[in-house]
Amino acid sequence: MSNTASEPVALRLVDREFLIACAPEEREGLLESAAYLDRKMRELRANAKAPGFDRLAVLAAISITHEFLALRKQHGGSDQSVTDGLAALRQKLEAALDTHIK
Repeated sequence: MSNTASEPVALRLVDREFLIACAPEEREGLLESAAYLDRKMRELRANAKAPGFDRLAVLAAISITHEFLALRKQHGGSDQSVTDGLAALRQKLEAALDTHIK
């Protein structure tokens, strides 16, 4: 992450809004990630019996992680920068979920 100031970005996941601070250069990637997660959660919701938001989030996380690991295995190993980026994104999402749930 660069030294530029963080700006709040509003993300919508299955009709819930989350504000996550990120550097301006990370905004586009964060919005793309949130859109992908939203699509995955909606897909899972359509195929599940009355799932709650938290359950959808966990199922989506497992599904996306499975996709990621399959792609990583397919490409012959781990890329540290991707791993670091995913860890940073996970921390931001956890912070946003903690704030939303409290």
